[in-house]
Amino acid sequence: MDEKTLIAKRVALELKDGDLCNLGIGLPTLVARYVPAGRNVFFQSENGIVGMSGPVAGADNHDLTDAGGSPISALPGAASFDSALSFGLIRGGHLDVTVLGGLQVDEEGHLANWMVPGKMVPGMGGAMDLVTGARRVIVAMQHSAKGESKIVKHCTLPLTSVRRVDLIVTDLAVIEPTDAGLVLKETAPGVTVEQVLANTGCELILSPDLRPMPLEG
Repeated sequence: MDEKTLIAKRVALELKDGDLCNLGIGLPTLVARYVPAGRNVFFQSENGIVGMSGPVAGADNHDLTDAGGSPISALPGAASFDSALSFGLIRGGHLDVTVLGGLQVDEEGHLANWMVPGKMVPGMGGAMDLVTGARRVIVAMQHSAKGESKIVKHCTLPLTSVRRVDLIVTDLAVIEPTDAGLVLKETAPGVTVEQVLANTGCELILSPDLRPMPLEG
C-alpha cells in the first residue's frame, strides 16, 4: 500500500454517517474512495456541488469537477449551486468536516498550506475559509518532504488560519493537537514510536492509549 492510500484510508474512518464533508485538492480527494460500506457521507466542493463522488468508469463528467479540476460524478439527489451559496455553507459553519493537505503544521496545531513565498500560486482558493469555517479540520499529508519534517515547532510558511486544526494524519502517525501540545495517538503499520519522534520537528506527547493505526472500519 502506498503512502497516500494509507493516509486516505485512515482519514476515511473519521467520517461519520450523514457528514457534510469538503475534500481539498490533491491527496484529500482520495478519501472519497475509502468511506466504509454503508456509511453515507455527502461530499461538497467549493466550486458548487453537494453530492459528488469520484470518477466512475464511463460516468465521469468533464463539466463537473472537484476543487482541483478533476472530473467527478454526481450521485442521485446531488445539488449544484453558485459560489456564493457554496461559500455560505463553508463560512456559515455548516460543514461537518474538511480534509485538507498541508505544507506544515506547528506544535500549536496551526496549518500552513496555501503558498510558498517566491513561488507562483493561482490563489488561496477556499483553504482559509475552510480552516476557519468547518466544524472539524483534518490535515492529510506526508510526514516529511525532501528529508525535512512537515510537523514543526513553528511554521516558516504563511499560516492559513490562526485556528487550531483537529487532527493530523500522515504516513507515519495520527496526531491530535491539544492545549497541552501535539499528542501522538497512533502509529502506522510497521512504524515505531521512535521513528515517528525522529521524523518530527517538535515534541510529541505520547497518548496513554497509543495504538497501531486502524485502516478498516
